Amino acid sequence: MKKIVEIKGMSCQHCQNRVETALNSLPGITAQVNLKKGQAVLSVTGDWNEEAVVKAVTDAGYEVVSVSDKKGLFGR
Repeated sequence: MKKIVEIKGMSCQHCQNRVETALNSLPGITAQVNLKKGQAVLSVTGDWNEEAVVKAVTDAGYEVVSVSDKKGLFGR
């Protein structure tokens, strides 16, 4: 399953790396953070825990604006 996390407060490559490291430390999560878009794309395997994702980003010093499902080409 894929999730999109909109993140507020990232302003540099260091910010991007910090958030990516925090998210990738969570079990079952592989994250790719895009500084320009202000978002992370998560590949989730296993149980999904949105609260843990929000806490990881917040603890890294940033704000989660929203979490949504990533839609494919045909909205699936």
